Amino acid sequence: MDISRIRALRGPNLWSRHTAIEAIVTCSEAEHSLTTLPDFEPRLRALFPALGPLRRQPDQASLAHVLELATLALQIQAGCPVTFSRTTETVERGTFQVVVQYSEEAVGRKALAAAEALIQAALAKGSFDVAATIDELRELDEDLRLGPSTGCIVHAAVARGIPFRRLTSGSLVQLGWGAKARRIWAAEVDSTSAVSESIAQDKDLCKTLLSAAGVPVPTGRPVDSVDEAWEVAQEIGLPVVLKPQDGNQGKGVTVNVASRAHLEIAYRAAEEIGHVMVEKFLPGSDFRLLVVGHKLVAAARRDPPHVIGDGVQTVRQLVDEVNADPRRGTGHATSLTKIRFDEIAVARLELQGLTPESVPEKGRRVVLRNNANLSTGGTATDVTDEVHPDVAARAVAAAQMIGLDICGVDVVCESVGRPLEEQSGGIVEVNAAPGLRMHLSPSFGKGRLVGEAIVDHLFPAGEDGRIPVVAVTGTNGKTTTARLIAHLFAASGLKVGMTNTDGVHVDGRQTDSGDCSGPRSARNVLMHPDVEAAVLETARGGILREGLGFDRCQVAVVTNIGAGDHLGLNYITTVEDLTVLKRVIVQNVAPQGYAVLNATDPHCVVMAPTCPGGVIYFAADRHHPVLATHRAQGQRSVFVDEGCIVAAEGNWRETVALADIPLTRGGAIGFQVENAMAAVAAAWGAGLSWDAIRAGLASFVADADNAPGRFNVMDYRGATVIADYGHNPDAMRALVQAVEALPGQRRSVVISGAGDRRDEDIREQTQILGQAFDDVILYQDACQRGRADGEVLALLRQGLQGAPRTSHVEEIHGEFTAIDTALERLQPGDLCLVLVDQVEEALAHLARRVSEAAGT
Repeated sequence: MDISRIRALRGPNLWSRHTAIEAIVTCSEAEHSLTTLPDFEPRLRALFPALGPLRRQPDQASLAHVLELATLALQIQAGCPVTFSRTTETVERGTFQVVVQYSEEAVGRKALAAAEALIQAALAKGSFDVAATIDELRELDEDLRLGPSTGCIVHAAVARGIPFRRLTSGSLVQLGWGAKARRIWAAEVDSTSAVSESIAQDKDLCKTLLSAAGVPVPTGRPVDSVDEAWEVAQEIGLPVVLKPQDGNQGKGVTVNVASRAHLEIAYRAAEEIGHVMVEKFLPGSDFRLLVVGHKLVAAARRDPPHVIGDGVQTVRQLVDEVNADPRRGTGHATSLTKIRFDEIAVARLELQGLTPESVPEKGRRVVLRNNANLSTGGTATDVTDEVHPDVAARAVAAAQMIGLDICGVDVVCESVGRPLEEQSGGIVEVNAAPGLRMHLSPSFGKGRLVGEAIVDHLFPAGEDGRIPVVAVTGTNGKTTTARLIAHLFAASGLKVGMTNTDGVHVDGRQTDSGDCSGPRSARNVLMHPDVEAAVLETARGGILREGLGFDRCQVAVVTNIGAGDHLGLNYITTVEDLTVLKRVIVQNVAPQGYAVLNATDPHCVVMAPTCPGGVIYFAADRHHPVLATHRAQGQRSVFVDEGCIVAAEGNWRETVALADIPLTRGGAIGFQVENAMAAVAAAWGAGLSWDAIRAGLASFVADADNAPGRFNVMDYRGATVIADYGHNPDAMRALVQAVEALPGQRRSVVISGAGDRRDEDIREQTQILGQAFDDVILYQDACQRGRADGEVLALLRQGLQGAPRTSHVEEIHGEFTAIDTALERLQPGDLCLVLVDQVEEALAHLARRVSEAAGT
């Protein structure tokens, strides 16, 4: 068994909506069926008893199927929330595509490698430590997955339909897209100012401001030495609390310090974190109140880490027993933290007349620390329903005084059921990035929906953080259609982010160049804070490599499939395969969205049932059976009637004259009429106004600026020159039909071929052109793509054999030389079609030549 390629599908993909690892696995003939591997399955199950049942009979299952099952089962045993996997044999016998869902990419990859090692161990009759492997996977998953605070917010956002993207391997997450996006870092949000955070960290400054707001706080001040700390402690009265002035998570905090010896230990602990301050110890319990916006949303009593004596075990043994609770861990992945046994714990024992080796009597409560943070091993009890309105008001006032949207307010008092002033209670700290674990999974009491409260604060009134997203795919016309749709959005006053094969554009400015029709470019656009609408050309290659760059779109446009393109690559060998791949965007339309489909293309029509939303069909022929049936059912349709593009739904109609759409040259260019219909349907599905649609159609010109390489028409010394990026047989047919509608005496074409097409596809292009052009100039340049020198030219020339119209064929090396040769032969009234390869450079070259000819 050989694994030749591993890909991470990070968005909805050919196989499912799940993130998944995809591997190409080749099995030998003997590995093609488990029936040819005697005793393999029993050995495998002996090594990994939790493997689970095979989904196929042994004679139908290969080692690739076993790899799939083992990869999924290992992740499940490690606690990963995964359910989906699949194995499909390719057209090459013994070669399979194995797809297994992952929740964390690195865990998925590691599980795949471990599954391969497990299989090899079973084949070799060797050993495999499955328990250690599962522990490693579990540890890795805990290290990588979002912590409880960030995780609960993300889960609440997902439940609201808000998209998210993790921006780092840590806790920085974007919720929503473009101009509607918000960012969080654990329980800290993007509206939290650095000033407010700094105030919250400076305990002394924070206390001063709270006091000015009338919020009760303990007396005390910063100190520079142990002696000064003891001086302040005597001045304000023992017992006291020592803490770092800018600490967090209870680190370095020691409470109820009642002696000089205890104070010296506490001072050293606080000094390790930062500058030390001494405060009056407030009697009572430690409470954490969580404020979101202007509301108290949760409250918990935090009890210090402690054990209960049983009259038999030592304090140390009791702590070990408590720490054995599976709910306790060393980080924040578990609901509780292990109790730490350090010098602060020893000092606290001494105050109780105990040592670590003492055996406390049965029922005695032994406290290991007086500060009750969960990070030191404490427990939390939910008391949200007990909080007095005055206490809640003080917590909200504290958060507002510091300027925090999300704030953890630490209160020490006897009870949160009475006003603080009645019981000498006070607010001892505020936290800018409060941990949410104690409210989500308290040790006692019910968990609170704090993630939902934070999401409601970030996205009020049911907002979902989404901007209109239109995905465009197809064989031909997708770039022009994407550009036109983007133009229609811009005509509506929106700032548009667009990706296509020419680059990335945001609000009319190009931010990236090259082929940017993949998921990475899409994600970059959706991350841009200026983008109010996104139009994303979605090519086959990106879907295969990584899946989609978005979870769902408002509108999915499939311009056409036709005879397909790039067939034979990446196991997409037939038009049916290509259809299944391209329909991924249709399958991921929002329930309230639309799929815009070409009614005249059967491969587009079969996608309609897979769309979760509505369908808008378009076709130039209003009598086409598919479109006519759709119209008769009262569904949305776009077609041509009496020189107009018509949008119809039931008895409602809206029309735009083709004469008012420069792209179509008054309706003479058939494929541009189709592109315009697709764009109109997409804009309609996205909810744009018809005034904006009309204005956008009228102002869009298919020149080298608006649609480079997409039927750009120029005048050269009285001859017509057309530049286009067509590169497959369907495109050639559309171009021939278009140029036949234009005047031209002698017609010439300049063409090369991309080497990654099939031989028959390259030949067919010139077979089509040979019926419409007198002169053909074949050129070889940058697009050989693995072909031998001259191989593509030979295939193009073969396609011209027996051409009914072509009388002159010439081969030239170099795209620009070929263009110049064609231009020099043009006479007034001639027509020349230039099929460009290097779009930007070739168009710049043509523009220069046209400008020189015009004398400008």
